[in-house]
Amino acid sequence: MKVAILGLGYVGLPLSLQFARSGVSVLGLDIDARKVEELNDGKSYIKHITPNEVKALVEKGAFAASADFSRVAEADASIICVPTPLSKNREPDISYVLDTAKAIGPYLAKGSLVVLESTTYPGTTDTELREALETGSGMKAGEDFHLAFSPEREDPGNPQSVVATIPKVIGGYTPACLEKAKELYIKALRSLVPVSSCRAAEATKLLENIFRSVNIALVNELKVIYDCMGIDVWEVINAAKTKPFGYMPFYPGPGLGGHCIPIDPFYLTWKAREFGYNTRFIELAGEINTSMPEYVVRRTADALNAHKKALNGSKVLILGLAYKPNVDDDRESPSYILLDMLKEKGVEVGYYDPYVPVIKSTREHPHWAGTESVAWDEETVGSFDAVLIATNHASVNYNELAAWSHCIVDTRNAMDGIDLNDDQLWKA
Repeated sequence: MKVAILGLGYVGLPLSLQFARSGVSVLGLDIDARKVEELNDGKSYIKHITPNEVKALVEKGAFAASADFSRVAEADASIICVPTPLSKNREPDISYVLDTAKAIGPYLAKGSLVVLESTTYPGTTDTELREALETGSGMKAGEDFHLAFSPEREDPGNPQSVVATIPKVIGGYTPACLEKAKELYIKALRSLVPVSSCRAAEATKLLENIFRSVNIALVNELKVIYDCMGIDVWEVINAAKTKPFGYMPFYPGPGLGGHCIPIDPFYLTWKAREFGYNTRFIELAGEINTSMPEYVVRRTADALNAHKKALNGSKVLILGLAYKPNVDDDRESPSYILLDMLKEKGVEVGYYDPYVPVIKSTREHPHWAGTESVAWDEETVGSFDAVLIATNHASVNYNELAAWSHCIVDTRNAMDGIDLNDDQLWKA
């Protein structure tokens, strides 16, 4: 069997390698020629995927990358793993999905399977994607080719998140499409969760991420309220999570990051309007989470004021550019918002992140492209008026930070358990 996986990012590449390890011949397709070249040379551009993993599968002939989308003609199945961002008006942008469909439609083999894994609103697979594929191929979904939706469940940086062992939700356009998708995924994954339709599978993914967004917003709101009361929200969460039932801990931060939680809930918000409903919980959670960077900047100003420094004209080091600990993934990172907001207020900003030595060009923040991480040493860190911890990487020596910086703003409870002076630490 041969599978074409379209989009070789944080979802597509791990999935490609898992299929290749399972005895399936994998063709990875991407419009980025640099990625294609690196993979075929046995290299990796994702931190938690080692070059040796890629190289072994390339040399074995189990995996190859290409930028030629016409080669889907060789494949029994094509899996689409491309971005689904929000537009500037915060509306769903499925252009990458539809552009991919248009690119592969003319080359689809009769009887082949197409699966969408990109998170989207219910109805995308069986309407827009289906129509684009049918127009390009001249065939009918459910009759001439099979169509399904199976949401990705990647969790970069989590050692427990292994593609092979994460249960796989699958919804088919028809019962026959579902069976075809099950036959594909069972070759590489241990547990399948079939649902009644593509729309049910699309809605499942949105529920998972909306659940996280709403609960993170709750603890973010409590953080602000408890701080006014002189209560440490981290202490409260640690005490609450000792309850063995009816509670699940979520943790506050400087804002939401990653490609899922800040974006996916608004796909349902947009779609719900078509049916005359307002998703009040989702929208309120979004407002709270998006307001967190402003709160962090205010707390940074308070911390500097306590040291007789104005925000305007000060130097602030942001510790952590990746959106979560111990990964190099900076998609939608709130650190970029913090960099922008502080700079707008006249702050001289820098960042340190051992996993992001140089900022690459992004759709949202191209103006930071080429900016380099500062060095981690006493002279450099000590030259900043304040250090703002946005991401709590485990590889950072926080005892050194305590020794080198006299003003630390901690959004992640990273300094817990470290001896500090009374006016040295500010939680945000």
